Amino acid sequence: MAQWWEYRLETRAEKLEGLTAALTLRGLTGMVIEDEADFRRFLEENRQYWDYVDEELVRAMAGAARVKFYVPATPEGRAQTEGYLKGLTDVSVTVTPMEEEDWANGWRKYYRPIEVGERLRVTPQWLAGEETGDRVELLLDPGLIFGTGSHPTTQLCLEGVERWTRPGARVLDLGCGSGILSIAALRLGAARALGVDIDPKAPDVAYQNAAINGIGRESYTVLAGDVLTDAALRRELAGQRWDLILANIVADVILPLSAAVGPWLAPEGRFLCSGILDARAGEVRAALEANGFTVLRGSERKGWHAFECAWEGGGRG
Repeated sequence: MAQWWEYRLETRAEKLEGLTAALTLRGLTGMVIEDEADFRRFLEENRQYWDYVDEELVRAMAGAARVKFYVPATPEGRAQTEGYLKGLTDVSVTVTPMEEEDWANGWRKYYRPIEVGERLRVTPQWLAGEETGDRVELLLDPGLIFGTGSHPTTQLCLEGVERWTRPGARVLDLGCGSGILSIAALRLGAARALGVDIDPKAPDVAYQNAAINGIGRESYTVLAGDVLTDAALRRELAGQRWDLILANIVADVILPLSAAVGPWLAPEGRFLCSGILDARAGEVRAALEANGFTVLRGSERKGWHAFECAWEGGGRG
C-alpha cells in the first residue's frame, strides 16, 4: 500500500496569501488552505442558514493560517517537496506519514450504526449487512454531506417520522440535506416523498443515498430551491396535499414556514419541525399555535427542541 507524507505549513494570517502564491510558482497545485478569517467571514455571510456551528470545527479553525499538501513517501517525493519549500520564511513545517487508506478513508472510523427510536437503525453504507434485528435499516454515506443521524435535532425528527409515517403516505421534506428524513419515511412505508433544499448539491447527494437504499426516482424527487423566496416553488408544493411535512432546519426558517404550510397538509396530516434551540422554543411554539397548529408533542434533547403538530386551520397565515 502506497504511503504518503502530509505536509502542514503554519504561518501568520497576513503571510498566508504570499505563501500560497510562492508554492504555486514552485509548481504545487494540490493545496488545502485553512484560514480562520475566511471561515469567520463565511459564517457571518451565511448566518441565516443555521443556529449552530459544530464547536469542534470552530476550535480546529481557531488561529488557522495554514497550507496542507500530500506527496508520495519516495525519494522523488522528497526531492519534489524540497523544491516546494526552498527559500520559504515565516513557516513552521510539520510532516506526518499517512497510509493511502488513512488519507482516503480515515474519517470512516468515526461512524458507527445509530439506533433511533423503536424501529430505525442508521448505518454507514460500508457496514451494510450487519445484523439489524427487527429494525429498519437506513443506509447513508456520511462522506457525502451533512445529515447523518448523529445530531440531536435529526434524531428527534427521525423519531417523529417513525411515529407518524403511515403506509402509502406522501411526505414533503423541507431542508432535506442528505435526504435522511424523507428516505427514512420511504423505508418505513411512505409511498412518495419530495425533498427540497437551498443547497444545490443536495439533490445529487439525496439521490445517491436513496439509491443505496433501493429507492428510485419513481417514488423520490429532490429539488434545489428556497421555499421562502421562490413563489413558483411554493405554488408547486402547495398544489399537493401532504400527509407529513418535515422541517429540520432552524428557527428563523420554521417561523415563516409555520404561516405557510398548514394548508398544504392532507386531512390528519402532521407537521414535524426540529432544529430549535432552547432560547427559541417558546417563540416557535407560539408562532405554530398562532398559525392554526396544535402541538401534539414537544421533545427536547441536549438543548434542542422538536414539535409534532396537527393543523386545525385558521391562524394568521
